[in-house]
Amino acid sequence: MRESKDFLRTIVEEDLKSGKYKEVITRFPPEPNGFPHIGHAKSICINFGIARDYNGHCNLRMDDTNPTKEDTKYVEALKSAVEWLGFDRGDNVYFTSDNFHKLYDYAIELIKMGKAYVDSTNEEEMRSLRGTVKEAGKRSKYAVRSIEENLDLFAKMKEGEFKDGEHVLRAKIDMGAANMKLRDPLLYRIRHANHFRTGDEWSIYPMYDFAHCLSDYIEGISHSICTLEFENNRDIYNWVLDTLGLELPRPYQHEFARLGINYTVMSKRKLLELVEGGQVSGWDDPRLPTIAGYKRKGYTPESILNFCDQIGIAKANSMVDVSQLEFCIRDDLNKKVPRVMCVINPLKVTIQNYEGTEDIDASYYPHDVPKEGSRKLPFSRELYIERDDFCENPPKGYFRLTPEQPVRIRHGFIISCKEVIKDANGKITEIKAEYYPDSKSGSDTSGIKVKSAIQWLSAKEAKQVEVRLYDRLFSCEAPEGVDDLNPDSLRIIKNAFVEPAVITEKPDERFQFERQGYFYADPIDYTDEKPVFNKIVGLKDSYAKKKKPTQEVVKPASKPQTKKAQVEGEVASMSEAQQLLFDKYTTELKLNAEVANILARDEFLSSFYQEALSALNSPVSIANIVVNEVSKEIKDKQASELKFTSKQIAGLVKMIDDKTISSKIAKQVFEEMAKFGENPSVIVEAKGLIQISDPSIIAPIIDEVIAKNPDNLEKFKAGNTKLLGFFVGQVLKATGGKANPQVVNKLVHEKLN
Repeated sequence: MRESKDFLRTIVEEDLKSGKYKEVITRFPPEPNGFPHIGHAKSICINFGIARDYNGHCNLRMDDTNPTKEDTKYVEALKSAVEWLGFDRGDNVYFTSDNFHKLYDYAIELIKMGKAYVDSTNEEEMRSLRGTVKEAGKRSKYAVRSIEENLDLFAKMKEGEFKDGEHVLRAKIDMGAANMKLRDPLLYRIRHANHFRTGDEWSIYPMYDFAHCLSDYIEGISHSICTLEFENNRDIYNWVLDTLGLELPRPYQHEFARLGINYTVMSKRKLLELVEGGQVSGWDDPRLPTIAGYKRKGYTPESILNFCDQIGIAKANSMVDVSQLEFCIRDDLNKKVPRVMCVINPLKVTIQNYEGTEDIDASYYPHDVPKEGSRKLPFSRELYIERDDFCENPPKGYFRLTPEQPVRIRHGFIISCKEVIKDANGKITEIKAEYYPDSKSGSDTSGIKVKSAIQWLSAKEAKQVEVRLYDRLFSCEAPEGVDDLNPDSLRIIKNAFVEPAVITEKPDERFQFERQGYFYADPIDYTDEKPVFNKIVGLKDSYAKKKKPTQEVVKPASKPQTKKAQVEGEVASMSEAQQLLFDKYTTELKLNAEVANILARDEFLSSFYQEALSALNSPVSIANIVVNEVSKEIKDKQASELKFTSKQIAGLVKMIDDKTISSKIAKQVFEEMAKFGENPSVIVEAKGLIQISDPSIIAPIIDEVIAKNPDNLEKFKAGNTKLLGFFVGQVLKATGGKANPQVVNKLVHEKLN
């Protein structure tokens, strides 16, 4: 058991302690419509890891309810990923399709209860009847069908008597629900498609929200753990199980933040587009974030597990820097793999004063790695060195071989350049050199001082290999698709050379090619005749951001300095144009001096603010968001990189002004806008974030909070009026920040007095 517990493990322990469950049973339920990626690895670690930590078990279940996209090859890839990561999935793989008959029976039961009906509305009309975040939806005219008619139509749907889309089965819940997921969600749709397991037996297939919770119940799952995008689906999950009156213990859903990594896409749809579009060689292309891709590239299971452990389990979505994943594989391999030499761009060196051959003893590992092992390095008259390790006209600080500067060949002797041979085009083709016999590493008595050692190989014994230099697939931090591909994500070097020990070792072994990075023998293309090595990761993070110089912050003439500003050096006065803007913002638009100062001095922020203001006349609210939120987004970005527009910011402010959402929720919506560029109304609708202002909804919550805190209630009645804020805060917390604070404040005050 780990020493520190995340919030999911805390829930599990409380449930075990209370006797809610006798055994912890989790599940990992991917849809087999693509290869699993690093996000799935996180979910695998959580679900299988929690089951392992509490002596339970985890079911690997294929959510195979969409026959048009699923395939056996994806099932095998998912099984392989779990096993490769080192988790025990048991003897069985579970499938939602195993439960199709039971799910159908449950649907029949809901129809008989009057809780489900067959709807014949077309998709466009159904969408229009759904309503908006502000307006309740309207129930379909087909919802009045009798139980008998619904049973008859549903049976005919099952028998394949209707076309795709002609009918659907919907739950009858609440078309006015604040959570739009509850507005009569779909339970079944018609699909005339061959299923990879059940063939043509079924013409209808259950929707995720119906099949998932019931499959959990059938399998005896205790903790149904999923990512945050399913948070609003939890209400449907509970509604189905509660409405059917299923016996306890029953499963409950808990959400965690999904994994986001910069320079990476993890949408299976986008990954499939890359595979089918030929931008990558397949699902196991080493540039993809798939488990198969990482495996082929040379990542170890330990590095993936360590990465998942490091990033932890959070409740809020965030973006992880891909360099953290690269650090984990680098850190893992540094303690394990042998160091060998490789020359990727060879330049011939002929040692004029040496004849014959000899072997040089060389350790595989540096002194700080607790492993032993060595090999013999053949040394001869003709060597290969890296072309970059010689410079005819060196810049200052160049410490490798030059016409005037000797250098040591790693583990071997010191050599010096005597002549540079060039072809007709002036390209260097060979270096004539001399070596110093008494300068051998470990027994050097030459007295010659050198500042570096370079890579080398004996030309006769060196083995030619193909080296694939993989870099990040995308060139920007938040890629959308093929337009953001990095054209240099793969370079293939066909005439690289390695020392012979590399080829005689196990072909699946990883190596550090000194000064080049960590490499892995490609498990598919490697042969003795054509050795192929994939670059796993470099020796250091080549993408580390350089620290930007601190910008000077200045204050307006004759105005108070911005409190947030940290002044470095002399403060400059505003220009005439900036002063005019400042005066306009403070006098006409009633902005405070601090906000006006920031806007007036920043040309982009000022322009952005004016554009938003032209879409919505709410100067103070828009200014606050532009200064506090938008300014943070452009701190390390170009304006063109922003995902959202000024019009969308105006839309967000309007929702705050209209009290559709609270200011607290607005921050959450803005974060989504900044990441994905979605309109705020779409985000609010999708996540069910609409502010609750109805007193009839809030009042029962207040009653519950008061009932749970009798001691504080007594203290309040005794005169401690500061506890009013406590009760307001507890109500807001109970509603996830969705309740209107003003309404809550008023109602709490009335209840307590």
